[in-house]
Amino acid sequence: MPLSLSSSTSTPAAALVEATQKGGDKASPIIHLSAVGKRFGEHQVLTDINLDVHHSEVVCLIGPSGSGKSTLLRSMAFLEEYDEGEIHIEGRLLGWEIDDRGRRQHAGRNRLNQARRNLGIVFQQFNLWPHMTALGNVTEALVRVRRLKRSEAEKRAMEVLDKVGLAEKAKEYPARLSGGQQQRVAIARALAMEPKIMLFDEPTSALDPELVGEVLAVMKQLALEGMTMVVVTHEMGFAAQVADTVVFLDQGSIVTRGTPSEVFRDTQHPRLRQFLQNYLDRNAFWNTTPELEN
Repeated sequence: MPLSLSSSTSTPAAALVEATQKGGDKASPIIHLSAVGKRFGEHQVLTDINLDVHHSEVVCLIGPSGSGKSTLLRSMAFLEEYDEGEIHIEGRLLGWEIDDRGRRQHAGRNRLNQARRNLGIVFQQFNLWPHMTALGNVTEALVRVRRLKRSEAEKRAMEVLDKVGLAEKAKEYPARLSGGQQQRVAIARALAMEPKIMLFDEPTSALDPELVGEVLAVMKQLALEGMTMVVVTHEMGFAAQVADTVVFLDQGSIVTRGTPSEVFRDTQHPRLRQFLQNYLDRNAFWNTTPELEN
């Protein structure tokens, strides 16, 4: 039977009931994965992954720890070298090229950087330079990678820091910022490069619970502005409220996918059912939420 949740509370569990698909342009995918596989030694961590992400679409990857979510996301930027299948970003084959004999070989660095040019990536850890201010952390990549004059780079950096609500913290060093503020600086650093696609790998998992909301608020705003996003998350409320498509992975394979309403009310997949049950247990929603029917 479907997961039945009370809608009388503002908890993430209540958001599961209110999940709706925002819709969007479904013409041609900006990210296309075909039969993607990945091994670590003898261990197959991704198997036959087929997935399209369209312009302005928000896709949330959910599943238990070790299900392959982060490996899949990192493969989309070729930070993990996928072994099978193909990944195309804006129509370009990512990480590989086909020679005259039809054999696959590594793409050159320039070609790889071209394919990655419109990708922004935010990780679990903030990876800020401790000896640079928030402004310096955002400015540096614009100077080194985009070759902007420092004055132009600082202007752009201030714009994105303001966008994530940190303009007044521009001169602060990471050690003087909260975890949520540091993660927002990391998001600003990615946004400064003007990506078309943002990849988020569990961006709130390293944060104290009271700091999660400020990061999710920035991500929600990006979604409203039409940013294409792929998000690995354990925040089911965020997935319910923001995602166009939710993809549930288990043991390296896509088990099911659909709108938030479809996935969170799925009755066909016991493993998904158990995953959602565990989520509700961990978040102590049973006082306001009826149990799953047998």
